[in-house]
Amino acid sequence: MLEHGLDQARLPALGLLHEAGTYVHGTTTFPSVTPVCLTSIATGAHPDVHGVPHLVWYHRAERRVVEYGSSFAAVRAAGTRRSMRDSIFAMAHEHVSRDALTVFEALEDEGLECGAINFTCYRGRTRHALKLPVPAGRNRWYEAAWGPRRFFFFNLYESDPTGAPLAIRSRPEGSIDAYAANIGRWLVTRDGFDFLVFYLPDYDYASHLVGPEGALAALERADASIGELMAAAGGPEEFLDRYAIVVCSDHGQTAVERIARLPEAFADLAVFTGRRGTDPAGADVVVTASNRSGMAYALGDQPPRELAERLDGSPGVDLVLFREDEEAVVRRSREELRFAPDNGGWRLSGDEQLLDAATYPNGFERAWSALACPNAGEVIVSAAAGWEFEDLGHRHHVGGGSHGSLLAGDSTIPIVAAGFDAGVPLPEDPSVTDLAPLALSHFGVEAPASMRARVRSSA
Repeated sequence: MLEHGLDQARLPALGLLHEAGTYVHGTTTFPSVTPVCLTSIATGAHPDVHGVPHLVWYHRAERRVVEYGSSFAAVRAAGTRRSMRDSIFAMAHEHVSRDALTVFEALEDEGLECGAINFTCYRGRTRHALKLPVPAGRNRWYEAAWGPRRFFFFNLYESDPTGAPLAIRSRPEGSIDAYAANIGRWLVTRDGFDFLVFYLPDYDYASHLVGPEGALAALERADASIGELMAAAGGPEEFLDRYAIVVCSDHGQTAVERIARLPEAFADLAVFTGRRGTDPAGADVVVTASNRSGMAYALGDQPPRELAERLDGSPGVDLVLFREDEEAVVRRSREELRFAPDNGGWRLSGDEQLLDAATYPNGFERAWSALACPNAGEVIVSAAAGWEFEDLGHRHHVGGGSHGSLLAGDSTIPIVAAGFDAGVPLPEDPSVTDLAPLALSHFGVEAPASMRARVRSSA
């Protein structure tokens, strides 16, 4: 869609960056859903390191389902108050592993001024009080959050008074992106940061509603928000004289035509789905699903293979992944491929076409890392093209777009980079996990051991 908009000359700001810089295709993480992808961008790591496994997942220690916001109906089904806490606060402060340093923490530890606008994996070194009053006697988990020095999160936490309007006014008209543009303009005018994450989610929202090919107007609005940053600096040339910039998507999105209900594959077992007021006691399996991927957690003594085989022939299922004998197993239509890391590559046995690179870019690394996430289910399911898994609130995006699978359409992202003096020091096959190390390298900061640093030094 970016290329389509550029060809039609409908994206002037991105067109200028495209002409002035470098444009490549990259790959996101897996599952390719927003909380996992944004956390991988912030930490420079896949889920095996940062610990966020999906948009909805089973918290083994707390014996409950975490629902970050698959839909309003799913949030209500899981418990609105709890889901709000999970998505606004707990994800960044509790669910992201303390062993996974964020780009904000790494740069601020070196004395650099960092900022974030509406970015969910925001953990930094500065305490920010909630902008709204906290009622007396209420649970005060949301009273303060720890983010970068310049921190703006949907009007809830705002480090500076900018005069920006309410973020959540009219999502179809792009109010969240407009809020970000106002704050971004305020920051650029004051040269108020060394490093900024400027997150524009309204195109994704529009694409979910009408499908990727029908949402170009929303992409135009995102382009206009980027143009606001350039104008605040005095124009594109002045902007690129002052800043290096990387623009990317966190995941792809593909059209949804049919819906599947993942728990139905386990109908002969006692299934816990995580609805508010229910308890996993006595359940055999927890099934969590949203968008185009899902997971199954064994609560009893069922081997992962037994759970995986129950999905043979299930509607909407493309790949089923599980671990067995210290290897990952990919299963499709009763055919299997086994693999494990081996001397910088992969040891394979079985049908290698089950995970071919054209269909599943960087599939081995992403599948292995997803299965190795400590909060993932024993079985992970990737949806077939055109299918989506119904969420906890029985909602879906049929007629619109979705993402989450290992397939290329959900997983391939555009990366536009400009303003780097010596070219962009990214590998030839960039991943979202390369972006945080790129930022650190740009400032001459060594990437921590937790980051997947494939970026060559630009110092």
